[in-house]
Amino acid sequence: MASPNGGDDFESSLLSFEKLDRASPDLWPEQLPGVAEFAASCKNPITNLPPKWMAELESEDIEMLKELGSLTTANLMEKVKGLQNLAYQLGLEESREMTRGKFLNILERPKK
Repeated sequence: MASPNGGDDFESSLLSFEKLDRASPDLWPEQLPGVAEFAASCKNPITNLPPKWMAELESEDIEMLKELGSLTTANLMEKVKGLQNLAYQLGLEESREMTRGKFLNILERPKK
C-alpha cells in the first residue's frame, strides 16, 4: 500500500539483507557463563543416578526436604520465623555462657 508521502520507500530503505553468522562466538558471546554447558547436560538421557548434590544426603535430610517442599507459603514463612527465633535464642545463650566463662576465668590463655 503506497502512501502519498513515500512511506514505502522509507520502509524499504530500512531493510537489511546482510547475513549474520550466529555461530560465531565473537559476534554472539555467551551472556551467562556456564549456561551452555548446563543446557547440554540437561539434554543427556535421564539416568537413575541422583544428582551430585543429593549424593551426600541422608534419608533424614531427604525427608526434611520433602516436608519443606510440601508446606504452603504461609507455613514455610512460619517455619523460617521459628528458625530465626531459635537462632536468636541460641545467640543469647551463647552470649551468657561466654560472659560466664569470662567471669570464671576459663577463657584466659595460659601464661608462658
